Amino acid sequence: MLILLASQGANRDLAEQLLKVGQSLGQKAEVLDLVDLNLPLYSAKAEEVGLPEAAKELTAKLLDASSLVVVAPEYNGSIPPVFNNAIAWVSRSGGTDWRAAFNGKVAALATHSGGGGQKVLMAIRGQLEHLGCTCVARTLLTNPNKPLSKESAESVLGLLKKLSS
Repeated sequence: MLILLASQGANRDLAEQLLKVGQSLGQKAEVLDLVDLNLPLYSAKAEEVGLPEAAKELTAKLLDASSLVVVAPEYNGSIPPVFNNAIAWVSRSGGTDWRAAFNGKVAALATHSGGGGQKVLMAIRGQLEHLGCTCVARTLLTNPNKPLSKESAESVLGLLKKLSS
Protein backbone atom coordinates (compact mmCIF):
# COMPACT_ATOMS: atom_id res chain seq x y z
CA MET A 1 0.00 0.00 0.00
CA LEU A 2 1.49 3.28 -1.13
CA ILE A 3 0.11 6.35 0.64
CA LEU A 4 0.50 9.41 -1.59
CA LEU A 5 0.56 12.55 0.54
CA ALA A 6 -0.30 15.73 -1.36
CA SER A 7 0.16 18.21 1.47
CA GLN A 8 1.74 18.55 4.85
CA GLY A 9 0.51 19.57 8.30
CA ALA A 10 -2.76 17.90 9.28
CA ASN A 11 -2.80 15.75 6.14
CA ARG A 12 0.67 14.43 7.03
CA ASP A 13 -0.72 13.47 10.45
CA LEU A 14 -3.64 11.72 8.74
CA ALA A 15 -1.27 9.84 6.41
CA GLU A 16 0.84 8.70 9.38
CA GLN A 17 -2.30 7.49 11.19
CA LEU A 18 -3.35 5.55 8.09
CA LEU A 19 0.15 4.08 7.80
CA LYS A 20 -0.10 2.73 11.36
CA VAL A 21 -3.59 1.31 10.76
CA GLY A 22 -2.45 -0.34 7.52
CA GLN A 23 0.57 -1.87 9.23
CA SER A 24 -1.62 -3.12 12.10
CA LEU A 25 -3.71 -4.92 9.45
CA GLY A 26 -0.57 -6.64 8.16
CA GLN A 27 -0.09 -4.46 5.10
CA LYS A 28 3.32 -3.47 3.82
CA ALA A 29 2.82 0.30 3.73
CA GLU A 30 4.78 3.44 2.95
CA VAL A 31 4.02 7.17 2.90
CA LEU A 32 5.38 9.04 -0.11
CA ASP A 33 5.26 12.82 0.36
CA LEU A 34 4.72 14.43 -3.06
CA VAL A 35 5.68 17.84 -1.65
CA ASP A 36 9.08 16.53 -0.56
CA LEU A 37 9.72 15.18 -4.07
CA ASN A 38 10.05 18.81 -5.14
CA LEU A 39 9.19 18.04 -8.76
CA PRO A 40 9.50 21.01 -11.11
CA LEU A 41 6.28 22.28 -12.61
CA TYR A 42 5.58 20.04 -15.60
CA SER A 43 5.73 21.62 -19.05
CA ALA A 44 7.14 20.53 -22.40
CA LYS A 45 9.96 23.01 -21.81
CA ALA A 46 10.73 21.49 -18.39
CA GLU A 47 10.72 18.02 -19.96
CA GLU A 48 13.34 19.13 -22.51
CA VAL A 49 15.77 19.46 -19.59
CA GLY A 50 15.19 15.77 -18.86
CA LEU A 51 13.02 13.62 -16.66
CA PRO A 52 13.66 14.33 -12.98
CA GLU A 53 15.00 11.36 -11.00
CA ALA A 54 12.22 11.94 -8.47
CA ALA A 55 9.61 11.41 -11.23
CA LYS A 56 11.27 8.16 -12.26
CA GLU A 57 11.34 7.00 -8.62
CA LEU A 58 7.67 7.96 -8.14
CA THR A 59 6.71 6.01 -11.26
CA ALA A 60 8.68 2.96 -10.07
CA LYS A 61 6.96 3.08 -6.67
CA LEU A 62 3.53 3.36 -8.30
CA LEU A 63 4.28 0.45 -10.63
CA ASP A 64 5.33 -1.64 -7.62
CA ALA A 65 2.42 -0.69 -5.34
CA SER A 66 -0.33 -3.22 -4.67
CA SER A 67 -2.79 -0.45 -3.77
CA LEU A 68 -2.93 3.31 -3.26
CA VAL A 69 -4.23 5.69 -0.64
CA VAL A 70 -4.33 9.35 -1.62
CA VAL A 71 -4.33 11.86 1.24
CA ALA A 72 -4.96 15.37 -0.05
CA PRO A 73 -6.59 18.58 1.10
CA GLU A 74 -9.07 20.55 -0.96
CA TYR A 75 -7.43 23.37 -2.93
CA ASN A 76 -9.93 25.91 -4.25
CA GLY A 77 -12.60 23.23 -4.51
CA SER A 78 -10.38 20.74 -6.30
CA ILE A 79 -7.11 18.78 -6.40
CA PRO A 80 -3.87 20.12 -4.92
CA PRO A 81 -1.44 21.28 -7.64
CA VAL A 82 1.33 19.00 -6.32
CA PHE A 83 -0.85 15.94 -7.04
CA ASN A 84 -1.71 17.01 -10.61
CA ASN A 85 1.95 17.84 -11.25
CA ALA A 86 3.06 14.41 -9.99
CA ILE A 87 0.55 12.67 -12.27
CA ALA A 88 1.78 14.76 -15.23
CA TRP A 89 5.39 13.67 -14.60
CA VAL A 90 4.37 10.00 -14.19
CA SER A 91 2.58 10.15 -17.53
CA ARG A 92 5.85 11.33 -19.12
CA SER A 93 8.33 9.17 -17.21
CA GLY A 94 6.62 5.78 -17.36
CA GLY A 95 7.36 4.99 -20.99
CA THR A 96 4.73 3.67 -23.36
CA ASP A 97 2.85 1.81 -20.62
CA TRP A 98 2.82 4.47 -17.89
CA ARG A 99 -0.83 3.73 -17.16
CA ALA A 100 0.30 0.43 -15.58
CA ALA A 101 1.14 2.62 -12.58
CA PHE A 102 -2.64 2.98 -12.10
CA ASN A 103 -4.47 0.36 -14.21
CA GLY A 104 -6.10 -2.27 -12.04
CA LYS A 105 -4.94 -0.70 -8.76
CA VAL A 106 -7.41 -0.30 -5.93
CA ALA A 107 -7.33 3.12 -4.28
CA ALA A 108 -8.77 4.73 -1.18
CA LEU A 109 -9.18 8.48 -0.69
CA ALA A 110 -8.70 10.55 2.45
CA THR A 111 -8.59 14.22 3.33
CA HIS A 112 -8.19 16.52 6.27
CA SER A 113 -9.78 19.75 5.11
CA GLY A 114 -10.62 23.00 6.80
CA GLY A 115 -13.63 23.26 4.50
CA GLY A 116 -15.96 20.55 3.28
CA GLY A 117 -13.48 18.21 1.64
CA GLN A 118 -16.04 16.39 -0.53
CA LYS A 119 -15.02 18.24 -3.70
CA VAL A 120 -11.38 17.08 -3.55
CA LEU A 121 -12.49 13.51 -2.90
CA MET A 122 -14.78 13.56 -5.95
CA ALA A 123 -12.15 15.23 -8.14
CA ILE A 124 -9.40 12.77 -7.22
CA ARG A 125 -11.81 9.84 -7.66
CA GLY A 126 -12.59 11.06 -11.18
CA GLN A 127 -8.93 11.46 -12.04
CA LEU A 128 -7.83 8.10 -10.63
CA GLU A 129 -10.71 6.24 -12.27
CA HIS A 130 -9.82 7.89 -15.59
CA LEU A 131 -6.29 6.53 -15.14
CA GLY A 132 -7.58 3.01 -14.49
CA CYS A 133 -7.85 2.73 -10.70
CA THR A 134 -10.83 1.31 -8.89
CA CYS A 135 -11.63 3.59 -5.96
CA VAL A 136 -13.39 2.12 -2.95
CA ALA A 137 -16.71 3.82 -2.36
CA ARG A 138 -16.11 4.81 1.25
CA THR A 139 -13.80 7.78 1.82
CA LEU A 140 -12.10 9.11 4.94
CA LEU A 141 -12.92 12.76 5.56
CA THR A 142 -11.53 14.46 8.65
CA ASN A 143 -11.42 18.05 9.83
CA PRO A 144 -10.54 19.92 13.04
CA ASN A 145 -13.90 18.91 14.57
CA LYS A 146 -13.98 15.35 13.20
CA PRO A 147 -10.88 13.23 13.88
CA LEU A 148 -10.14 9.97 12.10
CA SER A 149 -12.28 7.10 13.33
CA LYS A 150 -10.06 4.06 13.85
CA GLU A 151 -12.98 1.78 12.94
CA SER A 152 -13.58 3.64 9.67
CA ALA A 153 -9.88 3.53 8.81
CA GLU A 154 -9.70 -0.21 9.57
CA SER A 155 -12.80 -0.81 7.45
CA VAL A 156 -11.52 1.14 4.43
CA LEU A 157 -7.95 -0.17 4.59
CA GLY A 158 -9.16 -3.71 5.30
CA LEU A 159 -11.28 -3.55 2.16
CA LEU A 160 -8.32 -2.14 0.22
CA LYS A 161 -6.16 -5.05 1.41
CA LYS A 162 -8.82 -7.61 0.50
CA LEU A 163 -9.41 -6.16 -2.98
CA SER A 164 -5.72 -5.79 -3.81
CA SER A 165 -4.67 -9.33 -2.86
